Amino acid sequence: MELRDYLRIVRRRWRVILACLVLVVAVAGVLTARATPQYQSSTQLFVSSAQSSGDDDSSGSAYQGGLAATQRVTSYAQLVTQGELTSQVIDDLDLDLTPSQLAEKITATAQPDTVLLKIQVTDPDPKLAQRICGALATDLQATIKDIETPPGMKRPLLKGTITDPASLPTSPVSPQVERNIGLAVVLGLLLGLGLAVVRELLDTSVKTAEQVSDTLEAPVVGGVSFDSAIAKHPLVTDLSSHAPRVEAFRVLRTNLQFVDIDSGSKVIVFTSSVPGEGKSTTSVNVALSMAQAGQRVLLVDGDLRRPQVANLLELEPAVGVTTVLLGRVDLAEAVQRHSSGLEVLTSGSTPPNPAELLQSRAMAELLTRLRDEYDVVIVDSPPLLPVTDAALMANQTDGAILVVRHGSTTRDQLSGAAERLRAVGARPLGAVLNRVPAKGGRYGYGYGYGYGYAPDLTGHAKSRRARRRDRRRNEPSTPPPEIFTDPQPEPAPESASWSAPEPQTAQEPSPQYAEPQQLAPRMPPPPSPRPDDERRRQDWDARWPPDETEWDAPAQPEEEYWGPRS
Repeated sequence: MELRDYLRIVRRRWRVILACLVLVVAVAGVLTARATPQYQSSTQLFVSSAQSSGDDDSSGSAYQGGLAATQRVTSYAQLVTQGELTSQVIDDLDLDLTPSQLAEKITATAQPDTVLLKIQVTDPDPKLAQRICGALATDLQATIKDIETPPGMKRPLLKGTITDPASLPTSPVSPQVERNIGLAVVLGLLLGLGLAVVRELLDTSVKTAEQVSDTLEAPVVGGVSFDSAIAKHPLVTDLSSHAPRVEAFRVLRTNLQFVDIDSGSKVIVFTSSVPGEGKSTTSVNVALSMAQAGQRVLLVDGDLRRPQVANLLELEPAVGVTTVLLGRVDLAEAVQRHSSGLEVLTSGSTPPNPAELLQSRAMAELLTRLRDEYDVVIVDSPPLLPVTDAALMANQTDGAILVVRHGSTTRDQLSGAAERLRAVGARPLGAVLNRVPAKGGRYGYGYGYGYGYAPDLTGHAKSRRARRRDRRRNEPSTPPPEIFTDPQPEPAPESASWSAPEPQTAQEPSPQYAEPQQLAPRMPPPPSPRPDDERRRQDWDARWPPDETEWDAPAQPEEEYWGPRS
């Protein structure tokens, strides 16, 4: 299994994983809440040689004493929980415990490659734990002295020194709420994931189009999503024209046009592996969709055991296939027309031998006649595994379309239905995946997976940004700055002695066509000062005072920035 397979399992079985997680965390929480708090007191002994520094060859004796202490400290750790030492502690403290019960509260460990011995005592009473721990350390000192003193000598070879006296615990060491809950979360997730994987491996139902096509060895021509209102509105004519289920049957209608494309008119059997997969509803809605497209379609109820077409379309069930096969009614008189324009041939009265009627010569002649008169003939037939009627019918038609219910039909049932068809020489044309959940489907867009593309009748609500943009567009634009021409110099006074002929002057151009050198924008007047300008200027100077050492701004009049003061 690949990573995406595990992700798919988690997405499908998340309820199982969540249930295991909640259950394990709840059990851990209850056990933690009911547990008695335990306090732990600890002490430490240093086991060393008792050789004095004034003896001969003191360095060699110290080395040998240290080596002997390292070798024996492990033995002393085991001696702490022995019955003689625990009995002595019980007598000293007058405890109402047995030596074995007291030994269960004691933990003694020797640190590797050292002469340190650590003793820990756990008890619900922190003061009692401290007393027991101190008594153990004192009695262990006396025991080491007795053991390490050779006969005839007063000084022992090794001694135990308490380096860390017994402490009084202030907080319990168990239960540890954070650790217990964390372990419960990890254990719950692992348990839930394992249970989900096991259920997935044991689940043989088909849930994807790939599983259906691989098992049936035929393509999936369509899929219909699960609709909780199908019991009240089973027909597509009862729904909106843009409903997802209606679009799914339109896609199925389109795909059926490419099935057996060489045949001018088609006779297709709709069946399923077992009852309850939705074959009758699917065949009726496919026929209705084809009739809405303008095709000459006839829906035949070939289920002579449990007919459903007449009930779905509210037609007369007494006249139909059986009456035509027996010659009591002509085909034209037996065909009924639904309010949608679909022509229907119901099953008629229930015969005692439906299999014999379906494989009779009269049935073959009826199918031949229907093929000549209609473009498409849809036959609703019984399931394949319980009875053989559908296989006999598929042998006389172009093939069968199997309706497969998502998460209900197993691979064994689907493969058994395909073998029934191939055993009589019929072929499965394809499959329709029915009742597909809206979420988690992997079949494709538009095949009833909850997608919809209905027109938006409520209008589009513009966002705030779009409204501001439209408002700016509708606002009048700011007029361009006025331009003016430089004043022309005054002409020189005319001479009295000579008068030149007056030249013909050209028309002075308008300001908007003046030369660029002679045009200058007229600056707008300075804004009138506001009352809070002085306060803002003072705040600015207080926060960022000018640094004249780094940059000396040219002196400019104050009115140039702030305008004249009022």
